[in-house]
Amino acid sequence: MKKFTDQDPETKSPDLVAENIEELKNFFPEAFTEGKIDFEALKQLLGGAVDEREEKYGLNWHGKRNARLIALTPSTGTLRPCPEDSADWNTTQNLMIEGDNLEVLKLMQKSYASKVKVIYIDPPYNNGGDFVYPDDFQDNIKNYLMRTGQIESDGRKNSSNTEASGRFHTDWLNMMYPRLKLAKTLLRPDGLIFVSIDDVEVAGLRLMLSEIFGEENFEGHIHWRRRYNQPNDPTKMLALVTEHIICYARDKFAYKAAGVGKIALTGGFSNPDNDPRGDWASKPWKVGSDQSGTRYKITTPTGRVYDEEWMGELTTYEGLLADKRIIFPDKGNGPPRKKYFKNEREVEGQCATNWWPHDQFGNNQAANSLMEKLFGEKNLFSNPKPIELMRGIMDVANVKNTDIVFDFFAGSGTTAHAVMAQNALDNENRRFFLVQLPETLDPENKDQKLAADYCDKLKKPRTISELTKERLRRSGKMVKDENPQYKGDLGFRVFRLDSSNIQAWEPDRDNLAATLDAHAEHLKVDRTEQDILYELLLKLGLDLTMPMQQKTITGKTVHSIGAGTLLVCLATEITIAEVEPLALGIVKWYKQLAPAGETQVVFRDSAFADDVAKTNLTAILQQYGLENVRSI
Repeated sequence: MKKFTDQDPETKSPDLVAENIEELKNFFPEAFTEGKIDFEALKQLLGGAVDEREEKYGLNWHGKRNARLIALTPSTGTLRPCPEDSADWNTTQNLMIEGDNLEVLKLMQKSYASKVKVIYIDPPYNNGGDFVYPDDFQDNIKNYLMRTGQIESDGRKNSSNTEASGRFHTDWLNMMYPRLKLAKTLLRPDGLIFVSIDDVEVAGLRLMLSEIFGEENFEGHIHWRRRYNQPNDPTKMLALVTEHIICYARDKFAYKAAGVGKIALTGGFSNPDNDPRGDWASKPWKVGSDQSGTRYKITTPTGRVYDEEWMGELTTYEGLLADKRIIFPDKGNGPPRKKYFKNEREVEGQCATNWWPHDQFGNNQAANSLMEKLFGEKNLFSNPKPIELMRGIMDVANVKNTDIVFDFFAGSGTTAHAVMAQNALDNENRRFFLVQLPETLDPENKDQKLAADYCDKLKKPRTISELTKERLRRSGKMVKDENPQYKGDLGFRVFRLDSSNIQAWEPDRDNLAATLDAHAEHLKVDRTEQDILYELLLKLGLDLTMPMQQKTITGKTVHSIGAGTLLVCLATEITIAEVEPLALGIVKWYKQLAPAGETQVVFRDSAFADDVAKTNLTAILQQYGLENVRSI
């Protein structure tokens, strides 16, 4: 029976350095000598692809090397379940995680690598204020717990991000780089990332994304008009009415092959010919100047002949003409146009442009009004994003049924609200994953007082993540009230970042006997069975929303996760007499569940009376085909 320990690689998030080296070894075994990389041999194998120029195009800054190390350093943390904060815990497929998104991104690697369809983030802009993401790769979890007030702090101030410090851009780049590196690995091959940003960091962000995703995977730079009124600030030459959204594909070829998303058609709908199919608008049947189509001649009702390239084949045109979907303007003399009906807008669709107007994609003022409607208070969040913007992003990303939408700077929770609203509209089941730092709200700070007071009213801790969770609860209720026929998922499971449930080996050199006694139990005594179960899911690469069942076998609780993919018994004592009936009971349940793939069985290591009991139980399970037996 193999044992999980704090030194076991499986108790940490993936070691990305080791994985990269192994992949390199698979491609270029000749570049390795005695297990080490021979860079001279590797350069020869790569030939002209190696750039050895001293001066290279790209983005560089102080701390970049350390930012890479932070991204590659495994996390030793875990995610602890919080059913009491969740909605529809037993059935939902959505996640809301409280914690430092850097650590959460690391912990999600095994379970969600290459599974996310679209990532949207609205990171903190570099405004010269205090910065709440000072990363420490030597002890990430302790650093996070100190910053969020969960353990005693040494009183240090969060790292400052002011111009006077000389690190106005550097701190922001160091914060973003490792998060974007980790985010890329979570995207599916046909996935996309969208990042909102302002004028200050847009240039650096673009270069950084090109380095991480590849310049060839740049999909576009969206200019969203975030406000509808015309500001009149006498102190500025240019009034700021737009926001940048930068988009990159994980692999542009895979994205194109999967299908480019479209936005709903716009236009004035009416029914001048009393078409029984309802109001309609039209669009040219002729292809645009930068497009290619099929060339043939079309004769109008007045006899005029157009010899052009058209949107579809001749047979397609003839079918549309017979279905009375082709019109000829200018009293039958103009070029053909295709009718589309108001109830077909989602089916038809059109290519999005890089200019997103406020009347189609929402604006900050309307988003503030929605927040006031949800909470009954004004200005709890500063400039929340509108759900129309997120729905536009999901449209162009071609997000469909069961796809995952991930936002690891969740803030006001707009992303989740938009996913729920879109699902209710088209009766699909897209999933949302959110991460939000439980950043403390200070009632003495005039910009945070309203939000802090609202947390007091809710009798919740004064943190941004508490407001995010409350937004999700209220958004789910609003969507349900507006769409009573919708029976889909409006819930979410809450998890909270914490240190591992497995005790780290930290020997006291002056009192080894006491250290050994304290580590006789490898699991922390203040953790629940549920805490340990979900850490196992993370370590073994299983989905955190997998269904769970439990059964009592010879007085011991046994958990089945994923219909038998994982069987876990965390009983604190298993005597020699209980070994055989417990093992046979587990085998019987395993056969009833009949999982499709391999099953792993896990026990609490300290539960066994002795090594003989552990060996006997393992032997019985293996005799019946349960080969993968572990202890923790």
